[in-house]
Amino acid sequence: MSCEFVHLHLHTEYSMLDGAVRLDYIIGSNEDGKIHSYPLAEALKQDGQTAVAITDHGNLYGVYNFVNTLKNKGIKPIIGSEFYVAPDMYDKRPEVLRQRDHLILLAKSSVGYSNLMYLSSKSFIDGFYGKPRIDLELLKGHTDGLICLSACLAGRIPRFLLQNDYESAREYALKLKSMFEDGDFYIELQDHSLKEEKAILPQLVAIAKEIGVKVVATNDVHYIKKEDADLQDTMMRITQGLKKSEVNPIAFETQEFYLKSQAEMKELFDWIPEAIESTVEIADKCQFDFVLKRNSIIPKYTNEEMGNRDEAQYLRDLAYEGVLKRYPSLTDELKTRLDYELGVIVQCGYAGYFLIVWDFVNQAKKMGIPVGPGRGSGVGSLVAYCIGITDVDPIKYSLIFERFLSTQRVSMPDFDIDFCFFRRGEIIDYVTQKYGKDNVAQIVAYSTMSAKAVIKDVARVYDIPFQEANKWVSTLPKLGKPFIGESLGLWGKNPVPEFIALYQTNEEAKKVIDVALKLEGMPRQTSVHAAGVVICPDPIVQHVPLQRNDDIITTQFDKDQIEKVGLLKMDFLVLKTLTDISDTIKLIKKDKGVDIDFHKLGYDDKEVFKLIASGDCEAVFQLESAGMKNFMAQLKPNGLEEIIAGISLYRPGPKDFIPQFIKNKKNSENIPYEHEVLKNVLKVTYGVIVYQEQVMQIAKDLAGFSLGGADILRRAISKKKEDILKANEKLFIDGGVLKLDKDREEQVTGCVKNGLSRQSAKNLWNVIVGFASYAFNKSHAAAYAVVCYQTAYLKRYYPLHFIISVINNRISSADEVKHYINYLKDKGYKIYPPDINRSSELFTIEGDGIRYGLKGIKNMGEAAMKSILDERQRGGAYKDIRDLVDRNSEINKRMLESLIKGGALDCFGQTRATLIASYEQIVDSCAAARKGAGSGQISLFDELIEDIPVKYTVLPEFDNIQKLNYEKEVLGMYASGHPLDEYRGFTKNFNFSTADVAATDEESDAEEVDVDVENTSSLSALNNKRVEFGGIISSFESRVSKSGNRFAIGKIDDFEGQIGFAMFGRSYEKNKGMLQTETPVIVKGKLDLTVESEPKVVIDEISPWVIEKKSEAKKSDDAEKGTDIVYIKLDDKGLINILRNLLRRYPGDTKVIVQAVMNEKSYLYELSERIKIGDDVLSGVKNIVGGANVKIKSKK
Repeated sequence: MSCEFVHLHLHTEYSMLDGAVRLDYIIGSNEDGKIHSYPLAEALKQDGQTAVAITDHGNLYGVYNFVNTLKNKGIKPIIGSEFYVAPDMYDKRPEVLRQRDHLILLAKSSVGYSNLMYLSSKSFIDGFYGKPRIDLELLKGHTDGLICLSACLAGRIPRFLLQNDYESAREYALKLKSMFEDGDFYIELQDHSLKEEKAILPQLVAIAKEIGVKVVATNDVHYIKKEDADLQDTMMRITQGLKKSEVNPIAFETQEFYLKSQAEMKELFDWIPEAIESTVEIADKCQFDFVLKRNSIIPKYTNEEMGNRDEAQYLRDLAYEGVLKRYPSLTDELKTRLDYELGVIVQCGYAGYFLIVWDFVNQAKKMGIPVGPGRGSGVGSLVAYCIGITDVDPIKYSLIFERFLSTQRVSMPDFDIDFCFFRRGEIIDYVTQKYGKDNVAQIVAYSTMSAKAVIKDVARVYDIPFQEANKWVSTLPKLGKPFIGESLGLWGKNPVPEFIALYQTNEEAKKVIDVALKLEGMPRQTSVHAAGVVICPDPIVQHVPLQRNDDIITTQFDKDQIEKVGLLKMDFLVLKTLTDISDTIKLIKKDKGVDIDFHKLGYDDKEVFKLIASGDCEAVFQLESAGMKNFMAQLKPNGLEEIIAGISLYRPGPKDFIPQFIKNKKNSENIPYEHEVLKNVLKVTYGVIVYQEQVMQIAKDLAGFSLGGADILRRAISKKKEDILKANEKLFIDGGVLKLDKDREEQVTGCVKNGLSRQSAKNLWNVIVGFASYAFNKSHAAAYAVVCYQTAYLKRYYPLHFIISVINNRISSADEVKHYINYLKDKGYKIYPPDINRSSELFTIEGDGIRYGLKGIKNMGEAAMKSILDERQRGGAYKDIRDLVDRNSEINKRMLESLIKGGALDCFGQTRATLIASYEQIVDSCAAARKGAGSGQISLFDELIEDIPVKYTVLPEFDNIQKLNYEKEVLGMYASGHPLDEYRGFTKNFNFSTADVAATDEESDAEEVDVDVENTSSLSALNNKRVEFGGIISSFESRVSKSGNRFAIGKIDDFEGQIGFAMFGRSYEKNKGMLQTETPVIVKGKLDLTVESEPKVVIDEISPWVIEKKSEAKKSDDAEKGTDIVYIKLDDKGLINILRNLLRRYPGDTKVIVQAVMNEKSYLYELSERIKIGDDVLSGVKNIVGGANVKIKSKK
């Protein structure tokens, strides 16, 4: 080696929020793609260093990026880690938490790297306690191929010496020496100008001489330049939540922990030059070559049914069995396509892959787990359709297999499978059991520091007020993912003038931004990837290191690195809509006795498309946003093909073609086509290029590309590099040779030779280039259009069953529950509040409406809820609050308070105010009675306690606002009414409601494509929009900015939900008198939809919302008009006393007749109570007996 010193102790950014050595990060973008920076490699190159080691704290997270970056720059990467060594890695008592020592291990061979992976994996999976830990017992069996350095002051040997225990230090060093191959254990020497280091350096050298090992000089590198010491300190303070003005207990005492030059290290250790020489010796010993790109490692598929058949034959048999189930007969077209696909699959070596996917999809269906019809380009495979991996007919919808797999472009196929939101884990358990727990793992994901977040983090460290930092961040683009350097105009193509001006004129902002620029993009923490699962033929730890995230075993390499090292990555995605569909179908079967089978029903029901065309697309998959509703209302789709096109077009870029698409549809007979081939390809989308598959088909049919070659062309065009575009334009127009890879090529004829004029070919090329980067994957859109149709069908024919399933699958999201309940209200359905004697766990259909479920009440524990329902089933309806508490020991005071506030105990005939005032005493008395019973002290009084009336602290009901606020507190919404109910008919002049900025619920985890861009594009359109709407201020607070100006922030509720607001400067002074909670107001202002903060409106003006109210006397007259008898059907005689308690609170002249059903006989009798008809009493009666069981007979 030519260099004289090698750094062997270095912490990259993957020593999370501790190491500040950057490897490779994206700093911006330009016409050629993303712009990268390589700080470590560039610093090493500049100093002539030719090798370096990575030794991150306790992990191997950064290995792949480290090797990739340095190899590309011609620097030798040495793989290692600084391990935490505990006395006993399995001892997890609190008193041993800090008993862990550092130890450096470096891989000198492939065996050494395997041992590194094993040790790192075990440290996380078995040894984690505060940090990932190993012990010497584990280490001694896995030292082959490893070099060991004794580490820094936190190593065991230095610690013994600092305790003046030289003999123990020597013994420990001997123990380590004995564990490693002769010459592979080194005593590490460090000098960061720390007195502790200087004190023990002579003793370390002495021990090395005594036991016959070499010394090695290292610097504990945590940052690249000396001036970056403050950067590293800032990073640690972010982790700890400390400001610069506060003491950092783990701060480095000097600024010497940087990437020193060879000259600096030689000078520092000139008193012991052999320590410098050892670094080069160690680097020479480390000859492990980490392979960045490896062949696919796919498990061999087997099952008992295969017999002697190999994977290829078994797949062929399954496909031919399946084709006859999917189609009426095996046509020549089907046979040709099936044989072709099977040939490609087998030639590429992926028959086993198809079988693995088929197996777990098939198993999921056997287990009753909803599985999606497909996702991504795999939907274009006829084989996948025939064996049941997908459920969309690729022949009917002209889907192309080569978009998924071809011999021209051999790369790992990628089936992304959607499963039920709640049962994905069962499928992971299945594959884990089938392939072995050591052979299956999920994949790590890294959270990184985004531009806006890191500016706020650094500002917090520098004690900048949050409002000020937020103002700085607001100058960055509201949407997308901005980069700090690019926004400053330092590089890239997207400078932001407002941000540049801030940087140039505000010294505090400049200081913060300079630090944030260096930290941007650093990994902050790990989590579990939302979808990725690795399935391996042998233990995964033989290929990549593992770790534990809570109870889940994941890889330490991310999804992209996993694929590059050849491991099989499956995406097990979740789609809540699948659960909605499945639950609705089950509910319809239970309630109506009807079986819904979309395979038999098909996808061409005109009524379904009428529903979609009406814009009534609430809860319809992919069509729920305001923009999509409007698009569908304009498009008026009359078939699934138009839904597929709609999903594909409604995205940034192709949205510009929507007017042309709609116009052409209305005049489809007169669309001009320059060639018959174009008509055949584009007639399904009315002459507009919408799909990637259309680009491929045009290239094949007009320019003579193979479909595989056409896919290569499509990918090349989408990169938009000038030289590539020119080369491919010539191919497309005039033909020539297409290079497939370094060894293969194919001949292309070109458009001109196939009958298109040169100008027409040129025009067509320009159209394709203009649209290629926007064109969508039709296979993916077709699969999601199928899901869309299924939801629309269920909504059209079984709206209540469908919406209640949607609500129940989102019951933990109060905003979404509220949204769909408001939708049902608008459609005329009744919403019955929770009732302890009628509610189930989830929302249920009740007559002409739905009943609120107990699970939707805040603070309701699972055990208590189960007890309430089981006991009610066993012992009948609860008579009063004491009966409820007495029969359910799991109910605590907090739960009971929530039940009262939510209205679930209104059926007991007492005001909520009375129950709130009384419940604690009742709970205490029941607890005392249970205690007495438990001690055997049962008296006659205890036995007769049920017959003694409950003593209430009787109070009049809360006022309406208080009552509604309590409901919102525990239900997340107003249940019995809304503070703005009398304002419902007075919103026509408003241009906004909170529903317009509600977050979309549905997941879209596809990595290849992203259908669910509607939320982003809608927000983009709404941002900075001037709005006017009515609402009620639910909360607010006034504050003072750092500059002494007063401002206000708070929340406003309207009928649909809630949005934040802010009011500054003149607007605040002008409108502060209107800041009153529970007061209806009209708000005018501008929407602020900054991505990293909650949506809010910046208010310009607030005014009272005044309407002409109907007089109370008139309302009373309307309520009583024409009624003289109320009929109530009662199925449970235990409810009669509850009913009577309620009726007595509303004395009047109206008769009440009860129809009681007992012993299969019906009895009619008139109650002695007479009532005054009104909304409150009728609502209360319906809560007790159900809305369908109350009838009012009019005098008319």
